[in-house]
Amino acid sequence: MPHAAQVDTSAVPVKDTQESNRPPVSRAMIGVGFLLVVLSYMVNAMDRQVFPPLLPNIRAEYGFSLDQGGLLATNFTLGMALAGLPAGYLLDRFRRKTVLLVSIVIYSLGTMATPLATGFADMTLYRVVSGFGEGMQSAAIFAAMGAFFVQRRGLAFGVIGMGYSVGVFIAPLIGVGLARTHGTWHSPFYLFGTAGLLIAAASLFLVKAGLTEHSAEKAVSTSTYEYMPASAYNRNTIALAVHSVVSGVAIYGFLGLYPTYLITSLHYSSEQAALAMSFLGFGGMAALFGGWLGDRVNQRNLLILSLLAVSAISACIYETQAGVGVQCVFALLMGAFGLGFIYPNSNSAMQRAVRPAQIGRASGLFVTSYYGPAAFSGLLFAALVGSFGWDRAGLLQVTLLPLVGVLALAFVRPAQFNSAVR
Repeated sequence: MPHAAQVDTSAVPVKDTQESNRPPVSRAMIGVGFLLVVLSYMVNAMDRQVFPPLLPNIRAEYGFSLDQGGLLATNFTLGMALAGLPAGYLLDRFRRKTVLLVSIVIYSLGTMATPLATGFADMTLYRVVSGFGEGMQSAAIFAAMGAFFVQRRGLAFGVIGMGYSVGVFIAPLIGVGLARTHGTWHSPFYLFGTAGLLIAAASLFLVKAGLTEHSAEKAVSTSTYEYMPASAYNRNTIALAVHSVVSGVAIYGFLGLYPTYLITSLHYSSEQAALAMSFLGFGGMAALFGGWLGDRVNQRNLLILSLLAVSAISACIYETQAGVGVQCVFALLMGAFGLGFIYPNSNSAMQRAVRPAQIGRASGLFVTSYYGPAAFSGLLFAALVGSFGWDRAGLLQVTLLPLVGVLALAFVRPAQFNSAVR
């Protein structure tokens, strides 16, 4: 018999073939899987943000300078940047769940290795390795959830961002508390690294491929995207990448040395600095509202207003010499706009600026542009402090720099987003 009717599947992408054969996922399993994703991102945040409030202890033990401490506080973002574009490439071609699980294991092991460092060089390596895993995870999570919740992408990112902010909120409190109880800063790193490994094990069985491998193209009703640029690297994504660079340098420079500023300049205790740092995370829980709002208003204008708010709040933080209570209010507002509004909306806007099949590359581009230059933001901030003092350094890096991001956003055209009403 001739085989003329036999279908040639050699040209069919593996991911599409797997998706067509995948059984549907129940709402209960979607909820469980999404909860684990949010929890994994919360642990990601805890791994990142436990370091700054413990930096004075770490500097005292190793004899690091302020410049070295500033670099260590933010250089994990170099690993995130290195992971961004390769992860985006892999996510468009392989299973997102696999990338997600591997990434959690990498950053958890990097976190657990940090207390084993003998000096600046190997601690830098462990921080960068941890950041590499965190960058892979960020790209995987936002690509997977951006495809699954394509019509409510901003809201989904807001929920994930709220989980991140919970991690930012509790990490300083737990970290400083454990360090005081055990007499060493090592124990929080072991605890948070172990938590990540446990979540990875649970996700292996409970995060279903139907949640992570969804196709954005099949979820949207628009039949054509000819009005959008064919390339993933277009006017909108480039402008958003410039904005992300600026935001990452400003926000991570602030996050990395904020506790050190409170302790060395305002003479707060470690517990008071940890409390203020936790209020940053508490404010970041506004990501739920910020993401929801980003689905309903002009996202470019929302980002512009958020950057202006960050500039104004920064001026208050570094110029008023406020007491603990007022400083916590400023930290709350900085977290709300810097973490709750800017981060989820920058991420979702980048995905909306490309065709649905390209969201993996968009996610990778965002991770690279946001976290790459941020790796040196702490070093830059420390150098500015050494030259001009805390107030002038804050004015330059956290107050004035976001205005460059406002200028970049002026070139964004929301009418060319894949969510635009045609």
